Amino acid sequence: MPVPFKPGELAPVTARRTSWYDPAAFHDLISGRRRGPTAMLTRAALRAAEVPYSIAMRWRNRRYDRGRTKTYSVDVPVISVGNLTLGGTGKTPVVAWLARWLRDRDVRVTIVSRGYGAGDASRNDEALELEQRLPDVPHMQNPDRVEAARVAIEEFDCQMILLDDGFQHRRLERDLDIVLLDALAPFGYEHIFPRGALREPAAGLKRADAVLLSRADAIDATARAALRDRARRLAPDAVWAEVAHAPQALFSSSGIERPLGEVEGKRVAAFCGIGNPAGFRHTLAGLGCQVAAFREFPDHHAYTRADVESLSRWADETNAEAVLTTHKDLVKIGLDDFRRRPLWAVSIGISFLSGLSELEEELTALLPRE
Repeated sequence: MPVPFKPGELAPVTARRTSWYDPAAFHDLISGRRRGPTAMLTRAALRAAEVPYSIAMRWRNRRYDRGRTKTYSVDVPVISVGNLTLGGTGKTPVVAWLARWLRDRDVRVTIVSRGYGAGDASRNDEALELEQRLPDVPHMQNPDRVEAARVAIEEFDCQMILLDDGFQHRRLERDLDIVLLDALAPFGYEHIFPRGALREPAAGLKRADAVLLSRADAIDATARAALRDRARRLAPDAVWAEVAHAPQALFSSSGIERPLGEVEGKRVAAFCGIGNPAGFRHTLAGLGCQVAAFREFPDHHAYTRADVESLSRWADETNAEAVLTTHKDLVKIGLDDFRRRPLWAVSIGISFLSGLSELEEELTALLPRE
C-alpha cells in the first residue's frame, strides 16, 4: 500500500497509487461527450446499474418521508449544506461563508461532517482546509453525525450545528436545508449514479429550504433563469440564490498570501484532486495565466511521496514558473514549492449575485434569542 506523503518526513519513494476512477473520463462518459461504440455500450451498462440504485434511493427516501425510519433531533438548530449531485459543487466555500456569517454574530457554531476520505487520519482534506479558514470554529468528523452533533453541543457548548454534506443524511433533523446546484452540471446529466452524477432523483430537491446555484457566473442569464424555473417547480417554497465562486488570493502552505496578479501572464502547471475538475479549470481561466499543463487525481486523493516526486518532475518538464492547486489539495501536501518552483493554492470565496437578503432572513430566524 502506498505511504501517504507527510510534509517534513523522508519517506521512501513508492509506486504511484492508481485508481479506476478518472474524474474527467467519467464526466465525459456520462455527459455523452465521449462518443463511439464502446462509450455507448458502457453507458448502456451503467444505465442498467442505475435502476437498482434509483429504486433503493426512492425506497429509502419514502421511508423517511413517511416516518418509518427514525430521525433524531438535537438541542440546537441544525443547518445542512449539501448537494443533489456527486461532489464538486463548490460546497466548502459556502460552508466557510456560513460559519463566518454566524461567528460574526457571536454564534458558537460547530461543523459536523462524516469525514469521507479521512482514512487513518483524524481529519480529511476538507476539514484541514476549513480549519485553516476558520480557526475559531470546531469541526467534528464522525460517520455517526447524530452522535457527533450531541458531543459538539456537550463539549463545545455550541449554539448551532453546521452539517457539511448533509442533504442525503436524513437521520439528523435539520432546521434549514441548503442545497447547491452546480451551474456547470446542475442535474447530474439527468441520470442517477452510476449512469449520471445525481445522488438521488431530482425530485428530492423538494426537501430543500434554500437552493444555491453555484458558479452562476459560468453561464448566461437565460440559462440561469431556466435553472431557477426548474428548481422552483421542484421546490416551490425554497429560497433561490445565485453565487459566484471567485478566486481571492494565492495561498502557500506556510500561510503566505500573495495577490492573484502574481501569476498573471506567467506559465503555470496546475493539478487537483477534487470532485469536479472543470470547476478548477474555470477558476484558472480567469487568472490571466498560461496553463501549460493540467493534471487530475481522484477526489480526496491521498498524495504519496511518489506523487510529489512525479509532480515535481512534471513541473520541470512543463517549464512552469509556478504550480497551482486547490486549497483542499495543498493542505495534504504541505509544501511551499516543487524544486524551487512556488506551489500556490488558489483561495476561493463566494459572492452573491442574487438572493442574499432572502437567505439571511432564513438564517436570522435561527439565531439564538437573548
